[in-house]
Amino acid sequence: MDYTQAKQRIEQLRAVLWENSRKYYVENAPTMSDYDYDQLMHELEDLERAYPEYATPDSPTRRVGSDLETGFAKYPHKYPMLSLGNTYSIGEVEEFAERASKSLEEPFTYCCELKFDGTAICLTYRNGKLFRALTRGDGVMGDDVTANARRIANVPETLKGSGWPAEFEIRGEVLMPYDSFDRLNKEREDNEDQPFANPRNAASGSLKLQDPEEVARRGLMCTLYHIPTGQVDFPTHDEALKAAQEWGLPVSGERRLCRNIDEIEAFIAHWDTARKQLPFATDGIVIKINEMDAQRQLGYTAKSPRWAVAYKFKAEQALTPILSIDYQVGRTGAVTPVANLEPVFLSGTMVKRATLVNEDQIEMLDICEGDWVYVEKGGEIIPKITGVEESRRQPGARRPAFPKVCPDCGTPLVRPEGEAKWFCPNIDGCPTQIKGKLVHFLSRKAMNVLAGDATVDQLYNLDLVRTPADFYDLRESQLLILEGWKERSARRFLDSLSESRNVPFERVLFAIGIRYVGETTARDIARHFGDIDTLMGASKEDLTAIPDVGEVVAESVFQYFRDERHRAEIQRLRAAGLRMAVARSGGNASEALAGKTIVISGNFSVSRDEMKALIEANGGKNSGSVSGKTAFLLAGSKPGPEKLKKAEALGVPVLDEEAFRKMLPEGSLPAVGDENGELTLF
Repeated sequence: MDYTQAKQRIEQLRAVLWENSRKYYVENAPTMSDYDYDQLMHELEDLERAYPEYATPDSPTRRVGSDLETGFAKYPHKYPMLSLGNTYSIGEVEEFAERASKSLEEPFTYCCELKFDGTAICLTYRNGKLFRALTRGDGVMGDDVTANARRIANVPETLKGSGWPAEFEIRGEVLMPYDSFDRLNKEREDNEDQPFANPRNAASGSLKLQDPEEVARRGLMCTLYHIPTGQVDFPTHDEALKAAQEWGLPVSGERRLCRNIDEIEAFIAHWDTARKQLPFATDGIVIKINEMDAQRQLGYTAKSPRWAVAYKFKAEQALTPILSIDYQVGRTGAVTPVANLEPVFLSGTMVKRATLVNEDQIEMLDICEGDWVYVEKGGEIIPKITGVEESRRQPGARRPAFPKVCPDCGTPLVRPEGEAKWFCPNIDGCPTQIKGKLVHFLSRKAMNVLAGDATVDQLYNLDLVRTPADFYDLRESQLLILEGWKERSARRFLDSLSESRNVPFERVLFAIGIRYVGETTARDIARHFGDIDTLMGASKEDLTAIPDVGEVVAESVFQYFRDERHRAEIQRLRAAGLRMAVARSGGNASEALAGKTIVISGNFSVSRDEMKALIEANGGKNSGSVSGKTAFLLAGSKPGPEKLKKAEALGVPVLDEEAFRKMLPEGSLPAVGDENGELTLF
């Protein structure tokens, strides 16, 4: 790999890792398994070691993912909340132990604990009472979820006994037990809401609810496992946890002191099997140097402690037969093979189906009808087939024939050049695609209407809805003929439809479901053109002038608006009162940054996403790279050196956050907490 290839791969890996980090921490909807994410992270670490000139302080190898969200007060952590280095290899655990032995002169032991699969929490107790609860946030700042933490049953409001410091932090994990998870998902399905993919996502989403009473109903639990050094005077980590347990704090009892690597490996082997009997999710073992002096001596990297490592269990696997294979049509027309399986219990849930991805994947796995297959839950999220047990294959077993026509409407399938999937091109006539687009239109990130698949099925089957505009013609009397509908449910649905008229144009554009146009692309296109009429008249060249809009997206958008049916649908939605132009800034926003392209780098008093939103709300435009068109580089703490160098070379001004704040109207920046817990308004 030459220098140019290395730089391109490093940039590609960083983009993929940050995007999946956002989906994991912020959206609670990961699309990549933990294992795949970790493998990409290790590849990036190796490349940055081999090409140190491309290493930057803002790389995901040096910063933890952020779960900061709007709607919560933010406070700094007294001590940074770092992430743990992790491995799937016993050999690397042995290397960790060897490094510690070489670095430490005094004898030491290990404290081995379960690695809980939940969402991180930091509790501060002041004078024996719960003072504040913060999420991990970006490791430096956290979201204040104190009101919600108070509603977790095993988090004590007041400590027991004596001997606790006047003020101290203790950290751990908020979990959702399997029973609570199953109950919550059944409720969500009954209400036609999207179920959570796994207990970790459910715990994280529940901790960030705005209603503490609903948090109490979710059945969360907390387990605590770390008091940062310097706050309590105990010689070992284990003794600190024993004291915390005596104070009434929910400390995990499933830990063991180990003297050597053999005892560590025995502990790992035990829990790799025993964890399946636990009432909550675990995904590995954490090995910590037990002695506090040794921890201080080993210290930290930029992202993780050198005195601890996490061994992650490989994804749980099961062997079960394929009963049949279905071919499902998605809202974009993509046809996906799905295996129906003999039900098998895996990672806390009963698995009955697993995706086969596409025709190439079936061929690569060499799957035949009736095969016994190995099933995993990638990162304990999405069931997937990873292999075939050929010894159990029946004589004469046949390979499945991928359909040549759409299984729903019978239209011949097409496979565009460069695509791995087959598609049904009948986008406006295929019933499954139509219903998929309707569900997408109503979804939370689109129009946010209180309805889901079951409602769409009912309305479609009664020929009441065929396009999104049809929703706005519905009357209460029509809804009351639907099975299971009462006046209250009809009114809630109609009220949410009415509220959707206030959804901004960017989300309306996303909601109509143009192929390849996701949330970010829809926002960029909407803000570039300003209104639907200008967009409908745009050429492909106009579209590709937008940063990050390539030929494929431009062609898709251009062709969408060439179809008279789509243009007629836009007019109906406009007539229904939906917003078809970007709203002008209001409230505290201004045009103070109008015409300015700004690059940000480093850490700020608010999250980077909030800083970017602030720039846009005041008329500015964000860019990821410094160029001659950059108005200024906004540099927080620890800005990227490459960006600073480029700004200097091009004569681009560099502003710190204080200077930036002075450019904006008073009250533009959100409130954050200072180190004394007081709110400061910028």
